[in-house]
Amino acid sequence: MSDLDNLRNRLRRAYLADESDTLKALVEAAGPSSEDRRAIAVRAEDLVVAVRCSGDPGVMEAFLAEYGLSTREGIALMCLAEALLRVPDAETIDDLIADKIAPHD
Repeated sequence: MSDLDNLRNRLRRAYLADESDTLKALVEAAGPSSEDRRAIAVRAEDLVVAVRCSGDPGVMEAFLAEYGLSTREGIALMCLAEALLRVPDAETIDDLIADKIAPHD
């Protein structure tokens, strides 16, 4: 039997296959195994604990201490930071900063 015949047979079997069975098989094939999920959860927990136990504040913590999100300045800077993540080049970054920051006190 040729590869083409194999593909045609698989398509015929899948054409009106039970949706729940098909979905279950696809989810199992696409997703990580239970063992992988457990390993990921353990690693994530270890990372969270390490960050929480770290005495050094990160850049974001220092930024938020200086410009809290409860202030107009903090909100404006966070919006600018988010916009900068989407900017493709240095010239556009300079233009965006000039447009958003320069006219304000």
